[in-house]
Amino acid sequence: MISFRAVLVGLCLAVPATALAAQGTQVDMGMKANPSAPVEVTSDQLQVNQKDGTALFTGNVIATQDQMKLTADKVHVDYVKGENGQKGKIKTIHAMGNVVMVTSPTEAAKGADAVYTLESGHVVMTGNVLLTQGQNVMSGTRLVVNLHTGLGTMTGRVKTTLLPQTAPGSGGKSGGAAKK
Repeated sequence: MISFRAVLVGLCLAVPATALAAQGTQVDMGMKANPSAPVEVTSDQLQVNQKDGTALFTGNVIATQDQMKLTADKVHVDYVKGENGQKGKIKTIHAMGNVVMVTSPTEAAKGADAVYTLESGHVVMTGNVLLTQGQNVMSGTRLVVNLHTGLGTMTGRVKTTLLPQTAPGSGGKSGGAAKK
């Protein structure tokens, strides 16, 4: 049987990590990507405005860049105007509605809205954000991630569920008293 003291020590050790996340301290979110890689976008419909340098993708939008995949109901792309007749580079990708960003098979973030600024490699996701890393889950109202470093900040009544790693030979079970 686990003693009250062991539970109390465990809670004391767990509180600082969640308190730091709740205060907006940068945490390794593990979400890394290559912001300089080409971006490919597919959708059911595309509207392009050459005058203001924008494109609106609607319906089952899937944007991929290197190993990152972003899905949404619609995506608005802003381009930096090119010089001397050259095509402009993508400035921002604004995903709206049912946004999901996946950077690996075990890491994903969901929210209502996301703005990805390619030059800085920053993604700002808002609207009931849910971040999963394996079985660990973090939720809040706003997530900012630097895709170069993988560091990020979750703000807005942050809730974190962390599952301890299992010990080798424990059969997948964590915690509990040792059997004699």
